[in-house]
Amino acid sequence: MNTGLIDGHTSQAYDAEMNEIVNDVLAMGEKVTDQVEQALRAFIQMDSELAKQVIEADKSINDMEVSIDDKCVQVLVKRQPAARDLRAVIAMIKTIKDLERIGDQAKRIARMAGNASSQIMAPKAFSEFEQMGLRVNQMLQGAMSAFRQMDADAALQVALLDKQIDNDYEGILRQNMTYMLEDPRNISRIVEMTWVGRAIERIGDHARNVCEHTIYFVKGRDVRHVDDEQLEAVVRNR
Repeated sequence: MNTGLIDGHTSQAYDAEMNEIVNDVLAMGEKVTDQVEQALRAFIQMDSELAKQVIEADKSINDMEVSIDDKCVQVLVKRQPAARDLRAVIAMIKTIKDLERIGDQAKRIARMAGNASSQIMAPKAFSEFEQMGLRVNQMLQGAMSAFRQMDADAALQVALLDKQIDNDYEGILRQNMTYMLEDPRNISRIVEMTWVGRAIERIGDHARNVCEHTIYFVKGRDVRHVDDEQLEAVVRNR
């Protein structure tokens, strides 16, 4: 993280505690991003063994959230931070909650892979998932990069990508409807694909939330439930 935003307090112990929390959040973000990538690969390739690994690894994400949350609470109790310092702690607590929920969605995708219908569809049916998966992983990586630097401009650019994820999901819904009309035997598999598409779309929403938490810390404005134009106005100080 940009040390100018966290470091520099009269208490070196406080700086150390905060930087430890930041590093933990970044590690959690990296773990979650890997989980999403592996879950999608497991579903597309119908790899039940990889799916099992993703499901089992979800506990470690939950444990990370609990550990980081406890450290944040300890900082609040011992240091009683105010103003910008308080916003930093709040932003991290909110960020790990969204990361944990992303992990839950990855587990959901993995479960779909593990329970996938034996009906094999043509590879072209998964091209949209691969594209959507790449976008959402790029969004996650960008969100965590913006968090690391506490860069509101970078967070804004990543948050705006969520609209493309939504468009991808709508495209998948249209595609799935076409496949059902072409061959009703594919219905069970298509339902599974639809649920996976929804999970990916939700991951994009949580990644946007992470960006909003970063903007909250930097700008001191609560930007939840605002549209893209309002979000940009806050970041650009309009």
